[in-house]
Amino acid sequence: MQSSRDHILADRLLQQVRRCACGASRLLICVDGWASYPNAILRAFVEQVSESVQTGKQQMQVWSQLVIGQVIKTQKKHRLVSVKHTLLRGDEQGLEHGLKQSRGGTQINTAYIERLNGTVRERLASLTRKCRHASQRLEAFQWGMYLIGCTYNLCWVHHQLGQTPAQAAALTDHIWNLQEVLTYKVPPGVLLKAQEAEHRALVPPPEKPKGGRGGPSKYYLILLKMKEEKARRQADAV
Repeated sequence: MQSSRDHILADRLLQQVRRCACGASRLLICVDGWASYPNAILRAFVEQVSESVQTGKQQMQVWSQLVIGQVIKTQKKHRLVSVKHTLLRGDEQGLEHGLKQSRGGTQINTAYIERLNGTVRERLASLTRKCRHASQRLEAFQWGMYLIGCTYNLCWVHHQLGQTPAQAAALTDHIWNLQEVLTYKVPPGVLLKAQEAEHRALVPPPEKPKGGRGGPSKYYLILLKMKEEKARRQADAV
C-alpha cells in the first residue's frame, strides 16, 4: 500500500503488470486520463536489444507488440458530458486484435476495472467515499484487500462467466467456500516466493552510481594521436 498517488505508485503498479505479462506476445493496456500512466507503461515494458561496443551503453526499446489506449471522460455538474478514446501507441489492427482476444468490447474502454473497483468498494466499507468506516491501521486494510481479492476470484460466481474467475482460468475445478479459503495451507516454497516478490515491489532498487559515458575522452585521443605521429616520424628519420 502507498499513501500518495504519484509516478512512483504508477511504476510499482506497472512493474507488477510486467511480471504477470512476461510470457505474452501481444499486450493491450487501457488507462484513464491520469498523466502518470503512459510514461510508466513505457518505462515498465522496455527490454535490452543490443549493446554498443564503442560506447558501452545498453540499447533499450519498448515492446513492439505493446498497444496503449486511453479513455478520458469529461463531467459537468456530476454528469457525463463526453468520452474521448485515444490510441497512444500501436495501430488499429493491434488494437482490434487485443480487444478481440480479451473480449473487452469493440473500442478502448476501462469498464472492466471500473466494475471491479465498484465491487471492491461495495464489499470493503473503508473504501467507500465519505464514510464513517475509515481504517485505523494500514495492515488491517491491506489484509482486507487480500481477503476481498481471494473471495472475488474463488468464491463468487460471475453471472457473465457462469463460474468463478478461478474456474474460468482453469486454476481450480470447484467453487470454494470461505472456510476453505481461510484454512488453505500454502506450500512454504510458494509462500517464500510471494514474500520475496512483495518485498521487491515495496523496496525500490538502489540507484546506480553515475559513471562516465563509457568511451575515452577526446583529450586522451588527441594525446594518443600525437604520440603515434611522433613515433612514425622517428621511424621515418631512422
